[in-house]
Amino acid sequence: MSVQRVNPPGLSPPAGFSHAVVATGSRVVFLAGQTALDGDGRVVGATLPEQFERALANLLTALAAAGGTPADLARVTVYVTDVAAYRAHAAELGRAWRASAGRDYPAMAVVGIVRLWDEQALVELDGFAVLPD
Repeated sequence: MSVQRVNPPGLSPPAGFSHAVVATGSRVVFLAGQTALDGDGRVVGATLPEQFERALANLLTALAAAGGTPADLARVTVYVTDVAAYRAHAAELGRAWRASAGRDYPAMAVVGIVRLWDEQALVELDGFAVLPD
């Protein structure tokens, strides 16, 4: 598998994401939305950064179980109930991302939503990865 991150000079410099990701490989893993649920199905963490770290850990756990690594991520979408809070905590969320997933960023989007399935959830991450044969 190979992943090429494309960040054209005519676009604003990306911070914490890549503008495009070209991935070649034969296995695509679609990752379901992950919130800050623990093993018992309870939302853990009272703050957005706490919930983001857990949701990311859950996403990476699902990816690892499918045979992938963070470097295989091609696309991640972050759904938040409070975009202003996400922006306010962006530096902290970026540190959490780098600590868990590294600096090879997938194509990403942040989408503001009214609420998530679990009313206590503040953030959800989903995505897909391209894995080698």
